[in-house]
Amino acid sequence: MTQQRRIWKTPRAGNIERLTLQTEDMPALASDHIRVSVKSVGLNFADIFAITGLYSATPKGAFIPGLEYAGIVEKVGEEVTDFSVGDRVMGVTRFGGYVDTIDVDVDQLQPLPEDWSFDQGAAYLVQTLTAWYALKELGNLKPQQEVLIQSAGGGVGLQAMKLCEALDACPIGFVSSQNKVEFLKSMGFEHSFVREENFHRQLRNLDLHPDLILDAIGGDIQTASYKAMKPMGRLVVFGAAEFTPGKKRPNYLKAAKQYLLRPRYDVMDMISENKSVMAFNLIWLWDQMPLMRALVKDMMAVEISPPHVGHQFPFEKPHEAIECLRSGKTLGKVVLQIQ
Repeated sequence: MTQQRRIWKTPRAGNIERLTLQTEDMPALASDHIRVSVKSVGLNFADIFAITGLYSATPKGAFIPGLEYAGIVEKVGEEVTDFSVGDRVMGVTRFGGYVDTIDVDVDQLQPLPEDWSFDQGAAYLVQTLTAWYALKELGNLKPQQEVLIQSAGGGVGLQAMKLCEALDACPIGFVSSQNKVEFLKSMGFEHSFVREENFHRQLRNLDLHPDLILDAIGGDIQTASYKAMKPMGRLVVFGAAEFTPGKKRPNYLKAAKQYLLRPRYDVMDMISENKSVMAFNLIWLWDQMPLMRALVKDMMAVEISPPHVGHQFPFEKPHEAIECLRSGKTLGKVVLQIQ
């Protein structure tokens, strides 16, 4: 009998409401693949941008969003030797994660630590790898350097704060509300602040001149951060939350205005000031699996506490989960749970 699975799929990008629950037949398992019964799906801002068509890597036509998950190995192909049926795993996928069953290449899976929940597993790989790539691969982080981290209470930001501490650097987190500051301080991050409207003045008053900046907001906040950065500093950009779409679809007029007013950097000024600006899109690592495996190996060798999962939704309610993430009020990770 052909096995079926449940999936959340959109016929095309542009509107979150197009995302619908469907059932489809699964093909025969490839000899070098593993079939995973998914128990938890991690949400990322890339999901929102892909579903609304604002992500450069969005697939053409119909697609299933989702980049990470955790679950139990249900079946293994004949060539697979690294995993067995019943193993608890966490994995990544270049889209296709909003499902209750998934077939994946062995290179895209990692064993789930014994003391981690499925939710924590679904919250680890993509956001921690984003933070790791920004800090180490591009940011060239050194011990004792000061790192300004925007959205420090979110999934990537929180992992970046923990990695900085583990690497003997000095994380300084900025968030949008006092309850997020209190949350960060409860985790031991004393250098945490509510981001003020005049961010340039706030940085000046704090006499803050970071060595490294992780930013996924953009706009005036990014510009102020860059100006405060010390010589030889590195600004690493991995998103643009200022372009976050509305509840259903993008506001194209607003987005166009923000695009025209986006930060711009003159390379001659950068030479004079001895500052660097780098930006990346993690999705392209899926085309460079040897590099991804090496990065994940190095990242997992650094001991940090399990991811904080702040918001859980049933698999049947992805629209509510997406809105929770879109709101910018989250603490840690948002996940979908499959019973």
